[in-house]
Amino acid sequence: MRRSLPVLGQPQPERADAARNRQKIIEVAAQMVAEHGADALSLDEVARAAGVGVGTVYRRFGDRAGLILALIDERERRFQAAFLSGPPPLGPGAPAGERIVAFLHALVDRIVAQQGLFMLLEKGSGRSRPYQVHHIHLATLLAQACPRADAAYLADALLAPVNACLIAFQREERGMTIEEIKSGLAGLASAVTGSLS
Repeated sequence: MRRSLPVLGQPQPERADAARNRQKIIEVAAQMVAEHGADALSLDEVARAAGVGVGTVYRRFGDRAGLILALIDERERRFQAAFLSGPPPLGPGAPAGERIVAFLHALVDRIVAQQGLFMLLEKGSGRSRPYQVHHIHLATLLAQACPRADAAYLADALLAPVNACLIAFQREERGMTIEEIKSGLAGLASAVTGSLS
């Protein structure tokens, strides 16, 4: 039997039974989050409901943060495809300033769609892999809009208010709408890019 060599940077092939277990665990975890909220997510309970050993869940996902990342992965992939290659203004083809605002607005929608999971990520492990991708993308746009500015710092500054815990506070405690949050972010982005361009 001929075996192919792994390709650098590509995920390792997965056995069929491992792939089935992974999918089953993700489906069970997503159902638990939908029924009981993200705070109720327990790896032990997920394993029991999926009919697999707890060790299987830990080996596959590492910890609760790893399972949360797997739960947000599909939507995150679609979001990244939209800002990397989708239509403007979120995707390429619009001026950098417009793309920055479109990105921040779409990111708010992205976080609100899975707010409970993002809140757990933020509380558990700080900055996540999605944050790193978002930061690189936003810093690239900022470098185009404000060539003399510190784009990496400004990307952190613009991403800071776009987090699940703050958005939840703004909506629940301050009574802000999503549109008001987006309007505030647009004003902030405009002030940053306008004063530094």
